[in-house]
Amino acid sequence: MKINRIILAPMEGVLDYQVRQILTEINPFDYCVTEFVRVTHHKLSNRTFYRLCPELYHNGKTQSGTPVRVQILGQSPEWMAENAIKVIELGSYGIDINFGCPAKTVVGNHGGAYLLQYPKQIFDIVSQVRQAIGKSHQLSVKIRLGWDNKSYCHDIASAIEHAGANEIVIHGRTKEDGYKAEKIDWQTIGQIKQQLNIPVIANGEIFTIEDAKNCINQSQTNDIMLGRGILTIPNLANMIQAKQPALNWQQVMAILIRYATASIDDVKPLYHSARIKQWLAYLKQHYAEASELLQSIRTFKSQQEISSFLTKHT
Repeated sequence: MKINRIILAPMEGVLDYQVRQILTEINPFDYCVTEFVRVTHHKLSNRTFYRLCPELYHNGKTQSGTPVRVQILGQSPEWMAENAIKVIELGSYGIDINFGCPAKTVVGNHGGAYLLQYPKQIFDIVSQVRQAIGKSHQLSVKIRLGWDNKSYCHDIASAIEHAGANEIVIHGRTKEDGYKAEKIDWQTIGQIKQQLNIPVIANGEIFTIEDAKNCINQSQTNDIMLGRGILTIPNLANMIQAKQPALNWQQVMAILIRYATASIDDVKPLYHSARIKQWLAYLKQHYAEASELLQSIRTFKSQQEISSFLTKHT
């Protein structure tokens, strides 16, 4: 198995900058992508981008030196372009555009995966963003294989390439497939790759070294993006790239404590408790201890409750 690049996915509601920092310290990621910034019909403030991506204060990199790419999501070519310019000026490692998010609130507002029904609009957005940021900056685009079927997937990928993207990330399911394991289709990613001249990054359902091998073989690419799998086993990229063993539970607990006690500005009261519980929901797929811990803290709401309990039970 030859791996060229491993990229950390942009998981909305999970992968904030503290998690990015922790995971990039223990994994050899080539770059990571932020949670999406929702673009409507105005230019967003600097504060909005700095809040989501504090790495912009540090030349667009995590403290461990991994480049960070800001992801934007929206349906207006003009305003996506305007905000892309601002992101580049603030120091982002390129721009990533989200056409893959299947969340109801996103598609209900005609963003993310909703646009997979309209290849021409995707072309217009990517094209205007490319023109706005110039040729010297990286532009990646994340998609799924379609809305409710895969009939447009080749047209969409071709439109993205011709609009000037440097690379494309393909999640191997449609919006309607959601995250159903049996629906993953890495082979179609491989078929799309054959028609393109830009790099293709395969994404979806990579939870083990064996999954990574199968994905690479079927998608015919050497670039992969890890999302839910890296939250299930926090050093999964190192396992794939360097054949390291999975972290033990004590090491995982140290990570959870570090995150639970971190100071994060401008967040809602339930921020830490919600995200710790969500992370444990992923961890319990590999670590039996996570299930018991999640049950123990399920009623906790404050950061203090969560961090105190974790510290006492190491």
